[in-house]
Amino acid sequence: MHVGALVPSLIVGGGISTLGAVANDQLGWPSWPGFAIGALLALWLAVITPRRRWRAWGWALAPDELHVAHGTWTQVHTVVPLSRVQHIDVSQGPVERAFGVARLILHTAGTSHAVVVLPGLSRVKAEELRDSIRVRIRPEAW
Repeated sequence: MHVGALVPSLIVGGGISTLGAVANDQLGWPSWPGFAIGALLALWLAVITPRRRWRAWGWALAPDELHVAHGTWTQVHTVVPLSRVQHIDVSQGPVERAFGVARLILHTAGTSHAVVVLPGLSRVKAEELRDSIRVRIRPEAW
């Protein structure tokens, strides 16, 4: 289960369940359909949707650029020229540390989409990728 999806799924599922209880109280309708729909929607948002999003992420490192693709509804393919990378971070929050994953963050020159994030990499893989990109970055000629 994706921890970030837990709270929104509980809010949506709880809201639909509350509507079912209100419909029962005000209109005399049975309340179980609202609870069932709320529980199914919460389960969908907490378990299925994060897995679909996870499978939609991909990346490939070419000699001069990094390709990052993601998105289930709106598919995004970002190409990062390595010559534009200014610095690279490997980041882990407490939840990521608990699950053994990290984020590789590339900061690029320019204002539009100046930060590109690769989430869910193992710490070792993120560090290997960081080092590989760092070797390929060409220093600017002065």
